Amino acid sequence: MTAVDIRPETKDRSIVAPPRTTVPDRTPPHGEQAQARRRTGVLRTSDFLAIFGALLASLTMTGLLWTQLAPFTGPLGYIVVSWFLFVLIYAVLVSFDENRPTMWDRVSSVTVHSLGLVLLGALISVVVNTFVRGWTALHHVNFFTQDLRNAGPLDPLTVGGIRHAVVGTLIELGIAMAIAVPLGLVGAVFLHEIPGRFSRFVRTVVEAMTALPDLLAGLFIFATLILIFGLDKSGLAAALALAITVLPIIIRTGDVVLRLVPGGLKEASYALGTGQWRTVWHVLLPTARSGLATAIILGAARAIGETSPVLITAGATAQINTDPIHGPMMSLPLLSYTLVQNSQDNMVARGFGAAATLLMMVVVLFAIARIIGGRGAGQLTARQQRRRAVRSRRDAGRYQKRARPAQPIPAVEAGAA
Repeated sequence: MTAVDIRPETKDRSIVAPPRTTVPDRTPPHGEQAQARRRTGVLRTSDFLAIFGALLASLTMTGLLWTQLAPFTGPLGYIVVSWFLFVLIYAVLVSFDENRPTMWDRVSSVTVHSLGLVLLGALISVVVNTFVRGWTALHHVNFFTQDLRNAGPLDPLTVGGIRHAVVGTLIELGIAMAIAVPLGLVGAVFLHEIPGRFSRFVRTVVEAMTALPDLLAGLFIFATLILIFGLDKSGLAAALALAITVLPIIIRTGDVVLRLVPGGLKEASYALGTGQWRTVWHVLLPTARSGLATAIILGAARAIGETSPVLITAGATAQINTDPIHGPMMSLPLLSYTLVQNSQDNMVARGFGAAATLLMMVVVLFAIARIIGGRGAGQLTARQQRRRAVRSRRDAGRYQKRARPAQPIPAVEAGAA
């Protein structure tokens, strides 16, 4: 059988066949002007007006509700109700001009940013209030150079200070971090590098200890070292209680940070023939240095503000004690807590001054920790760069000496042969 061509023949060769793909007509219908697509991340003047209007309306409505319609009191409730009304009114205003996706994007953005501003305002309020109420004691030099041995409730602020609490806090924090930081880093590396049933058990214990109340750590040290073994109430006992409190935080945070190290770095190290622990020391830990410094900062922040374990294990004193093994030792949080409960204004001012000093100490310690561990992976200090340059020049000289051609042996005269 022969194939029959059933395709119709085109009689008129001038007719052009339509293209296989057609481009849609982008001309606006009815002569409408094309509108630029609105990007959700760009704010217009109307958006700022909506934010300002919603803020003004929320404050006005909350003030009316607080003063005329309901017997509400307290600044905290005023701030919360104002924030809820602000978000609600802003959503209504934006819905008039935008479509639903853009409206939700605006409301989510305003919610997140406003919550951040509220929290920042609360933090600034606490810090400013602490420094303002403690300034009457902070501007005296004796406040940092004397203790409260000779200062009574009715004595002026020119007598007595917080030197004993500052020294006690530094001693307790130093001993606690000297114990907790090495153990915490080793525990984090163990959980990350050695999987198995035992590591899973350790991880469970660490996660359970993270929610451990600080008071239980102080009671444990008090029951074991003080009651059973006869150790005096001292800074060492308080430091051990603080170390127990800090240890699970450093382990857990360090484990999370080590998981963020790219696996390709470790695989490249193993491919070059490096062992596991040299890879950990030279690749894993330097890469995660900034995150591990953050873990240490979180642990130090938890330890430096504890009051109950220090009160149980170290007691309280009004004079300076630099011996961490014998005798009670005072700390700044405990001193601030005891002073602000006094009925005398001078003692309350000393308490807020101690709290302000504690804030300054925290900032200084955080800055030091960030300088030490804030460098990223591969970033060298000036001293390390000089040492690397010296080693490079020494290696280059050694390579040139090896590549130098051998000197020809002089011909031996026949007579000498």
